Amino acid sequence: MRSFREGVAGIRRAPLLSGLSIAAIGVSLFIVGLFGVAGYNVDQALSGAESRVEIVAYLHDGVDEELVGLTSAEVEGYPEVAGVTYVSKVEALYRASRELEEFSDVFSDLEVNPLPASLVIQLQDGARTPADAERVAQRLEGYEFVEEVQYGREWVDRLYLVRRIVGGGALLLGAGFAIGAILLIGIAVRMAILARQKEISIMKTIGATESYIRRPFLAEGLFTGLLGGLVALFLTWGTYRVIDGTLLPLQWVPGWWIGMGLLVGTLLGMLAAARAVRIELKKIDVF
Repeated sequence: MRSFREGVAGIRRAPLLSGLSIAAIGVSLFIVGLFGVAGYNVDQALSGAESRVEIVAYLHDGVDEELVGLTSAEVEGYPEVAGVTYVSKVEALYRASRELEEFSDVFSDLEVNPLPASLVIQLQDGARTPADAERVAQRLEGYEFVEEVQYGREWVDRLYLVRRIVGGGALLLGAGFAIGAILLIGIAVRMAILARQKEISIMKTIGATESYIRRPFLAEGLFTGLLGGLVALFLTWGTYRVIDGTLLPLQWVPGWWIGMGLLVGTLLGMLAAARAVRIELKKIDVF
């Protein structure tokens, strides 16, 4: 309890530096939080889009349906494949006439069905990456009766590019602000140590251990980091509510993400304090 009381007192003794430290951690985690909310919503949207990623293998006309059935069973055995659907020429024409109702008269007047039969391949969850889709497509192209394979390669690549950009942006910006926060907390703790230099020297003289002296300053860093995390949570929640209510609907992040953010803020504060204490205590001599 002594450590926590003195940690709070340390923040009160240097309100300006402590406030700057809290603000720095708050801003750094706020930036990460914004990217986190954006990334989570992008990820949810991509997950929905990924569920519709499928590979279509168009077949040459006149292929024996028994051979197609055997091939479908073989393709279903691929580890990346969740299911295979055979679409006949008749079914393909029917689907086209339903999806393109404005051309229904054109389809009904056709004397020869120009659409090919196809195999539609659905991929397993976790196997919808560009590499997985490319691997399955290359296998399908190896069948002689397959005329063409399509799966929207550029579209799949773009999905994953967006995901990487959002994640990378959060890490880079968050890391930059976190470094600034660590420096400010370190300065605040050093100032607190200097203000109590004589007291610390006396404590060393009468035999106080370094861990006993260090604990209040670590508590100060802990409180600073925790308060910064709470500031970031408040700012992120407020920004989320404004955007969700006025610009576009968003989903809030899972609860464990919030817990991790507060934990990171607390650890940042303690890390900065520990570093500053280790350096400054070595400079203080006993009487």
